[in-house]
Amino acid sequence: MSFLSSILDRISALWVPLLLAGALGGCTSLSYYDQLVEGQLDLLRRSEPVESILRDQSRDPELRRRLALAQEARAFASRELGLPDNRSYRRYVELDRPYVVWNLFATPELSLTPLTHCFPIAGCVAYRGYYRQGAARGAAALLQLEGWDTYVAGIEAYSTLGWFDDPILSSMLRWDDERLAALIFHELAHQRVYVPGDTAFNESFASFVEREGARQWRAARGLPPPDGRTERQREQFTALILASRERLRQLYASELDEDAKRAGKAAEFERLRAEYRRLRDGEWQGDRRYDAWMAAPLNNARLLPFGLYDQWVPAFTALYRQAGDWAAFYARAAALGRLPAEERQRTLRALLAENPAVTGAVQHGTGSTEDEKR
Repeated sequence: MSFLSSILDRISALWVPLLLAGALGGCTSLSYYDQLVEGQLDLLRRSEPVESILRDQSRDPELRRRLALAQEARAFASRELGLPDNRSYRRYVELDRPYVVWNLFATPELSLTPLTHCFPIAGCVAYRGYYRQGAARGAAALLQLEGWDTYVAGIEAYSTLGWFDDPILSSMLRWDDERLAALIFHELAHQRVYVPGDTAFNESFASFVEREGARQWRAARGLPPPDGRTERQREQFTALILASRERLRQLYASELDEDAKRAGKAAEFERLRAEYRRLRDGEWQGDRRYDAWMAAPLNNARLLPFGLYDQWVPAFTALYRQAGDWAAFYARAAALGRLPAEERQRTLRALLAENPAVTGAVQHGTGSTEDEKR
C-alpha cells in the first residue's frame, strides 16, 4: 500500500465519527470538522521521510543536523523511556506558517469557566484548533460579538493519539536541541496514556514524561543539568497568573453587581501587570521575556492555559518513584486513568499528600506563550 493510500484509509476511518458529530451539531460543526480533516490530510501529504532528507547532501546542513538529533531522541524514547515504537516523528513537514494550528479559548465575560468542545476521540477540551490563523481569529470575533472573552494561541505541535503517524514539523524546530527532544517525548506520551476529557491529567502526565525523559536524555549524553534560571522564571510568572486567576474567581463568585465585577476585573489586571513589573525589575534584573505577553490585552480566556500542564506533575513524580521503572509506571498511570474522575482526583491528591518532598515541587501550568517560545 502506498503512503498516500494509507493516509486516505486513515482519514476515511476518522471521517465517519467526525461526520456523525458534525451532523448532530449542524452546518457550523460540519465546516469546522471539514477543516480539521483537510488540515491533517495536507500535513500528511506534504510530509517526507526524514531518512531521505538525511541522505540528501543538497539539503540545508542545519536542518539535517536537527533532524538527525530528532531521530536519536526518537530512538531513545522507545528504547529507554518505553514510549511507542511506531512511525511517528520519522517524517518531516516544512510548514508555510510559524505554527501548525491556532487554539481558540473562550470564557464568559465574568467567569473563568471555559467554553468546552467535545470530540469523538479526544473527549471534551477547553479549546478549538484551527489550521489557519484567520479562521481562528474569525471564530474569535464571532464569539466576541456574543460577549465572550477570547484568546488565540499558536501551537507548535500536537498529537493525533496514534491515529496518524505524527510528523516532525518545522514549527517544532524553533526550540533548541534539548527542548526538541523533550517535545517528542511529550507528544509520544500522549500516545501511551490518554484519558478523554481530562486535560489536566493528560498534560501533567505528558509533562512528567517529558521532564524525566529529558533528564535521562541529558544524563545519557553526558550533558550537565540546566542552570534552572529560565525554568524558575517560568514558574514565578505562572504563579503570578494563577494567583490573579484565583482572585478573579472569588470576585466573580461574590454578590457584587455586574458593573462592580467589571471594575474589579479591570483593577485585577492592572494589579497583575504591576506585580509582574516588580518581579521583572527586581529579582529578574530587568529580564523582559514576558513583556510582550503582559502588554497584550488581558481577559479571562488568556489565563486559561495556565495550570493545565503541571497541576499533577508532582503526583506523577511520586507515582514513578513508587513504580520503579517505566513499564510499571505506565501500567499504574493507565489504571489511574480508568478510574471515575472524582476517584482519580482523590488518588492524585493522595499521592501529593503522601510525598511532601515531591509536593514542594512546582505545581503550576507551563503557561507557555508565543513570546517566550521565540
